[in-house]
Amino acid sequence: MEKNFEESITELEKIVADLESGDNTLDESMKKFEEGMKLAKNCNELLEKAEKKISVVLEKNGEIVEEDM
Repeated sequence: MEKNFEESITELEKIVADLESGDNTLDESMKKFEEGMKLAKNCNELLEKAEKKISVVLEKNGEIVEEDM
């Protein structure tokens, strides 16, 4: 089951805190880093989906013109 954005962010914050503690072996740190990268990718994908949905809603309602940033 894919985690939602909030669950992924919470887990990512725990991983970052754990890595910053410096109490892990190199192998443990690498595994946590890999897991964190997967979570970060998941968060990015979820944010992109949300942004697309918002753009569609705004386009349909014609209330706000989206500008390139």
